[in-house]
Amino acid sequence: GLLGALGDGAVRVAHLAATGPAADPGLLRWRLPRWAGPLDVVVLTSADGSESGLVELLDQAHRRGCALASVAPAGSPLAEATARRRGPALPATTADHLQPADHPAAAAGHWPLLTATLMLGHRLGVCDADDAAVAALADRLDTVAERCGPVVPTAENPARTLAAACQGALPLLWSEGDLAGAVARHAVRLLHALPGVPALTAPLPEALTAHAALLTARRGGDPDDFFRDRADDEPELHPRVVLLDSPAPTDLPPGADLPPRAAAAARDLAQHHGVAFGELTAAEGGHPLETAGELLAQLDFTAVYLTLTAAARS
Repeated sequence: GLLGALGDGAVRVAHLAATGPAADPGLLRWRLPRWAGPLDVVVLTSADGSESGLVELLDQAHRRGCALASVAPAGSPLAEATARRRGPALPATTADHLQPADHPAAAAGHWPLLTATLMLGHRLGVCDADDAAVAALADRLDTVAERCGPVVPTAENPARTLAAACQGALPLLWSEGDLAGAVARHAVRLLHALPGVPALTAPLPEALTAHAALLTARRGGDPDDFFRDRADDEPELHPRVVLLDSPAPTDLPPGADLPPRAAAAARDLAQHHGVAFGELTAAEGGHPLETAGELLAQLDFTAVYLTLTAAARS
């Protein structure tokens, strides 16, 4: 999703969904679309590289004449299968200081995959991620770490503030623009995987109708029933809207008006129903890759803080 957003639709990027029981990655399978052929490139990414279904997908693509590439740990079955098919196998590496896999704040492993995939996407012409853009991304991530790190007080820390607001809530991540949409989808998966927080996402303006029932739902028992047994009340998950916004397009002709935005309508709707509303923003200017990285990193910190809080309470 992020590659397609960074490419601004200039190149078609199709995400292949897996089928099979998600609890057992060894049983997952992927299938190429019917139109895939010699003019297409198949890029496979895996933090583990041992999924037999991905190796089978690689064989499917090879038989169709597709160009092949992979991002996976060096020496993994997927990396070795890619090399046998004479495709580039980019190694996905992790830093030595990362927490062990069973640690409650262990990283999801997406940054090593994302960095290598972006570099590959740049060489393929899918997105603009040259050395200068990647260096600017690294500087922006350093800035986010300074703002969102554990030594920064909650009142001055946007990630800790958002984590505190999302405790006991149902985060609704609304997005405007392809870039923000890709980040929101990643964040929902991360919130499910690390802290186990239920979260939903939808793009604007569709979110205004897709999540309307969640904004207007009557929660809790009958407030007029003074004698009801409140011990029987279900724990409430109050929705909380978090708006992610993509940067304004920079390729508009001089004097052209910016396309209408739905953020104001989203804010008004949430306030009308008394639903908590917040915005997650990135610094203005810079490369779209910097904007995406800043939003991703803030949400990564948020997910880790929620995970640590949940672990401390258990």
